Amino acid sequence: MKNIFAFESIEEIQSYSADIEQLNEKLNAYQALLEKEFGLEDVPQAIVWTSKETATTIFSNFPVPAFTNEVRICMSPSVQEWRELYLTQLEGQHNERIEKYYNEITLDHVFCVLAHELTHHLELFIEDFDSERENSIWFEEGMCEYLSQKLTLSAEQYKELVAIESELIKLFKEKYGQHSLDEFGIGSYETTSLAAIMLNYWRSSKAVKYIVEDCHNGDIRKVFEQYHAWDKAGRKVPLTTYFWVEAF
Repeated sequence: MKNIFAFESIEEIQSYSADIEQLNEKLNAYQALLEKEFGLEDVPQAIVWTSKETATTIFSNFPVPAFTNEVRICMSPSVQEWRELYLTQLEGQHNERIEKYYNEITLDHVFCVLAHELTHHLELFIEDFDSERENSIWFEEGMCEYLSQKLTLSAEQYKELVAIESELIKLFKEKYGQHSLDEFGIGSYETTSLAAIMLNYWRSSKAVKYIVEDCHNGDIRKVFEQYHAWDKAGRKVPLTTYFWVEAF
């Protein structure tokens, strides 16, 4: 993948050059893993490195500075920008554990976001980038979260992340989560609340973790096989019903 820099000054590029180099090294290793284990074939042509402001106002109107399509990934490499963004999810609530966690995230956690975007390019996912992406997108988003975190973080890092997201679900599910995960789609982004958007990701990731680890003994390939069997059978029931995760 080519690296394209969309910053407003040479100094800004230089300030992120070391982190971008590390992120690229980690991405190359993760890409090789996806190719070996999950048959990744087509990857984006480029990564556009940019600031949160540019990513969310010029390249898109999505409030999170990381996204992908068929040809490129757009990504902020700034650890500080990600720390600040994640803290806004609390919507002014004070939670010492969550605030401490996000104030201390490292480049490893930023890499999870980049790895998530690359994982979307697995051919194992049924929906195309140009589809409406309204039909059980929770599975793809949840699996991208699960793989990018489980396969790249240390066991201790992953355990803590799961705990933090479980706490965030408790904080916001009553306010923003009174709907089935099957309703997670393009329309889910039509809100000014970052917590409302991210709650869908936290819930989806939790559901996929349950499906993989509690229902299929960690066999990710078997989960994908079941996902495709649901599709080939004509999607006769909602995917949450098929995987027994309606309560998530």
